[in-house]
Amino acid sequence: MREVLIRGAEVVVTMDGARRELAGADVLIRDGVIAAVGVGLASTGEVVLARGCVVTPGLVNTHHHLYQTLTRAVPGGQDALLFGWLKTLYPIWAKMGPEEIRVSALIGLAELALTGCTLSSDHLYLYPNGARLEDTIHAAGEIGLRFHPTRGAMSIGESAGGLPPDSLVEREADILNDCIRVIDSFHDASEGSMCRVGVAPCSPFSVSRGLMKDAADLARDKGVMLHTHLAENDEDIAYSLAQFGCRPGQYAEDLGWTGADVWHAHCVKLDSAEIDLFTRSRTGVAHCPCSNCRLGSGIAPVRAMRDAGVKVALGVDGSASNDAGNLIAEARQAMLLQRVQNGADAMSAREALEIATLGGAQVLGRPDCGSLEVGKRADIAIWDVSGLEAAGAWDPVAALLLAGPPRVRHLFVEGRQVVRDGQITTIDLPRVIETQNRLARQLAG
Repeated sequence: MREVLIRGAEVVVTMDGARRELAGADVLIRDGVIAAVGVGLASTGEVVLARGCVVTPGLVNTHHHLYQTLTRAVPGGQDALLFGWLKTLYPIWAKMGPEEIRVSALIGLAELALTGCTLSSDHLYLYPNGARLEDTIHAAGEIGLRFHPTRGAMSIGESAGGLPPDSLVEREADILNDCIRVIDSFHDASEGSMCRVGVAPCSPFSVSRGLMKDAADLARDKGVMLHTHLAENDEDIAYSLAQFGCRPGQYAEDLGWTGADVWHAHCVKLDSAEIDLFTRSRTGVAHCPCSNCRLGSGIAPVRAMRDAGVKVALGVDGSASNDAGNLIAEARQAMLLQRVQNGADAMSAREALEIATLGGAQVLGRPDCGSLEVGKRADIAIWDVSGLEAAGAWDPVAALLLAGPPRVRHLFVEGRQVVRDGQITTIDLPRVIETQNRLARQLAG
């Protein structure tokens, strides 16, 4: 039996049903699970002092393209809208292989961990030169983050009227067979699972109607979740109307892509009828505010979605369209954008933090994560608010989003310390950064 006691936090933000915030409290971890939350707890195990710190549930990232950490700030895509941005980057991504996919995942997951993330999804929809989904799964195992990879796919290339080059698309039968392979090999549905696999055709404009339907049927047969991009920008809406004769929400519903086992990325352009559809069907949304700003896609109607009861979470999206993977910064941006759109009282710092923690766990179907309660998994972020960024703050919880710090002091995943004193404990990060930069230079050619 292994115990860790987090002792004497300035505030423990539980995100429990009552949204309790406990001053001067402790959190006891036992064998990867939260055993107690309260004041004056005792343990014979390791003690981690949290004086001057805010303790929160680990943040949850519900949309990423980890491979894109190798293509940050690419000149040809810096000022492009979505479709032009993709056209610039597809030929570069086509040069990648297993090493690029694995190393870029290590970098992206390390960045997430240092900014408070304990559980991340990933949407890998291209597999050039022998790359496979397990390249990212093995990387997550090295870092020690809880992981929800999705087997993405593209099947309509340029020769068939699609956006991606033909070299990056796959035969639909091969896609479905590989979905079965990775689910059977890596998906763990048990409580406390460190890896669950989803099925995720890239988008309605890069796969066929048939693949969307077959993917939904396969996912439900296997009991896994479904994920794709939807209603990302005006181009997306125009494409849906022109090609399918309906808006994206209707297209998704017609093909079985709504329900509690589905979450869609972006949803910037959902209208009121689509919001109502998502509420009724319990369909989730991964809101990616920084990427939406970077690509000029717009401001997602998060306030309207939340008010209607839609499950909303956060995603950093790919690092070629963000270009960072800082999850606490994403929560701040989500809060600020809703205020720009709807007024200064539209979203509080605490609501944004809730979306980043409990909201993400709910969207990914993880009732065992997202809050600091007895019996939940010990996924915990410890933020030092005694330093420069939060100096003078009257409210340390709100200061996490209104002021800082931008990185955690400590991070626990399943009770294992992945970040200690602001440093990744599980990999040689400087060496991985050196490898990443070498691979990026090779891609740049």
